[in-house]
Amino acid sequence: MDQAERRQFLIGELIKENPAHSGIIIPEREPEQKILLRALLNIRMPGKAAEDFLRIQDEYLREETAARGITDAEKLQYNEEGICVWKGDITTLRCGAIVNAANSGMTGCYVPNHCCIDNCIHTYAGVQLREKCAEIMRAQGNEEPAGQAKITSGYNLPCGHIIHTVGPIVSGRNPLDEERGLLASCYRSCLELAAANNIASIAFCCISTGIFGYPNEAAAETAVGTVREFLQKDTSVRKVIFNVFKDIDERIYRELIS
Repeated sequence: MDQAERRQFLIGELIKENPAHSGIIIPEREPEQKILLRALLNIRMPGKAAEDFLRIQDEYLREETAARGITDAEKLQYNEEGICVWKGDITTLRCGAIVNAANSGMTGCYVPNHCCIDNCIHTYAGVQLREKCAEIMRAQGNEEPAGQAKITSGYNLPCGHIIHTVGPIVSGRNPLDEERGLLASCYRSCLELAAANNIASIAFCCISTGIFGYPNEAAAETAVGTVREFLQKDTSVRKVIFNVFKDIDERIYRELIS
């Protein structure tokens, strides 16, 4: 199968899987097919998938990621503390672990084609990630509190692992001391979990600064301070990447670590 055949197969299987999708017609053009496939993956509930589906999905996602271009964390430039600021797509980064800014349900974003990091990571990792996160949450028996972390495989992403954490919701106001503590706990919990799994490099997105509304500069100050403190310890973690998406975050982080 080529990519077009894989894409059409996956769309067809996802339509057949859910009777509510029976009226969907597969578009002829590639861009519309990609939008539809991502939407169907985003709204698919946790559950086992057939082996043929998983095999073809894995082939498709890995080729799509390779076509977007993979960045090797080993080739990035770090300061003397082992810290790097990198503006790029975290789903194309080859490193020990990337951090997902999750919601308390922990099974991803269900909004079709949403641009949040949670949606992107689940989209390109594949349906196995949502099922694994649901399994973790079933065993836990309650929603994930802010400030903690869980680890999964990276599945079809170039990273070895994904570490999921729920940040505090601030909605644009100045954070309270408790919320600053929770955000610091997010970074600390991810780093401790990486060390417990003998991971050498970890990439953080800007936790809580998106729809959770944590002020960018305050979030960056907490992030950098917590990481610097942790890197003083003797653990497996040697390299920390601050992955930024917005120009303002790149400027703030570069000023903080320069």
